[in-house]
Amino acid sequence: MGERKLPSKIRVSLGSAIILGLTKGILDAEPTTAYLLTYRRGKCRACCAFCPQSRSSQGRADMLSRVIWPVFPLDETINRIVEAYEHKKIVRTCIQALNYSCVVQDISAIAKMISRCSDIPISVSCQPLDRNGLEELLDAGVQRVGIPLDAVTEEIFDRVKGAGVGGPYRWRRHFRALKEATEIFGCGNVTTHLIAGLGETEEEFVRMIQTCIDMGVYPALFAFTPIPGTLLSDHPPPPIDYYRRMQVAHYLITRGIRRYDDMTFNDGRLVDFGVSDERLKAIIRSGLPFLTSGCPGCNRPYYNERPGGPLYNFPRMPTRNEIIEIEKSLFGSLK
Repeated sequence: MGERKLPSKIRVSLGSAIILGLTKGILDAEPTTAYLLTYRRGKCRACCAFCPQSRSSQGRADMLSRVIWPVFPLDETINRIVEAYEHKKIVRTCIQALNYSCVVQDISAIAKMISRCSDIPISVSCQPLDRNGLEELLDAGVQRVGIPLDAVTEEIFDRVKGAGVGGPYRWRRHFRALKEATEIFGCGNVTTHLIAGLGETEEEFVRMIQTCIDMGVYPALFAFTPIPGTLLSDHPPPPIDYYRRMQVAHYLITRGIRRYDDMTFNDGRLVDFGVSDERLKAIIRSGLPFLTSGCPGCNRPYYNERPGGPLYNFPRMPTRNEIIEIEKSLFGSLK
């Protein structure tokens, strides 16, 4: 058998494609990371109930969450990434991967092509890999790796991406892969995704934020987004005040200000962050808890919200009026 052909095409998020000059368009918020998605014909072999790339989805094959990902030649895309990084238009590139048999080789090939041309930091978001696969990514020049948990309890995980939907993923395997990733890439260089609004309680969500931090894994927050054609297309997004509380808890825990154990819950609902009202107001008014969370330089504009709002994750600093609305929502919900 001949040598497998290296990837010649790549999907690029529409916002990234505009920043890179691959296509034209007007952006309300410019992405600070170039977001790529491995290209192959057909869908992912996973069955995540919220994802349009899932093999169980009837949704568009060019979508991931709310974002459209057109296809471009890989060589041209990499040249544009190098140029954009040199001109300080972007600070990172993120390779997101579908689940298929030769995905590690494809990611490695793409990462090597980028790292040969530029010292731009490279992140990868992918399925759980074994130690050999993780080491291959490290050797290819990948700086950070993300393995999305998405769900914060085993029961929800099984229902939305595991055996409950005929998917290949298992809760313990994800945790094992995250642990191995921290051993290979180092604590602080591994991320995961946590999706709010899949049926968990606030206490379960905050507890998982703490669990991730204690493992040396940084949890990036997402709000569940219903996408047409997916199994969860009729499931509602989380209430905005719920998500704001999770963002503040995330800010406090990830910065070591408070722990899950310092917070108070009533029937699973967060009612006290464990800080004074004065300090809480100062943190809220900084706007920092409500920015997109993820790898350094990741702002993911409108990944899980419409530009008209409500904005769950802000791709830029919230305005004064937006902060006022956030403060009303938070303090009103804590009464």
